[in-house]
Amino acid sequence: MSASTTTSIEPTLSTLTDPTPHDRMTARIIEVGETTAGIAVPEHGGVRFYSSERSFDTLDGTLFRSFEQATRAARERSRPGARSLRQPLLQAV
Repeated sequence: MSASTTTSIEPTLSTLTDPTPHDRMTARIIEVGETTAGIAVPEHGGVRFYSSERSFDTLDGTLFRSFEQATRAARERSRPGARSLRQPLLQAV
């Protein structure tokens, strides 16, 4: 007769109550429609956005408070008629 061992797969109380520190969080891909806008990488103070598509380069390196805020900014940037932050407000004549 073989002895069977059981392993509990229930989470411990500490994993339920302790928030995940930023250094243990993983980066997330931010997609807008069918386009991969970039990735948001957690760091102290929020998440930093790194663009993977030229049209989102104006957001590259920006520190956002949350993944949701970075996603909203990318969606705003992709709206038709959204002006690039690198374009001048006035053109010389």
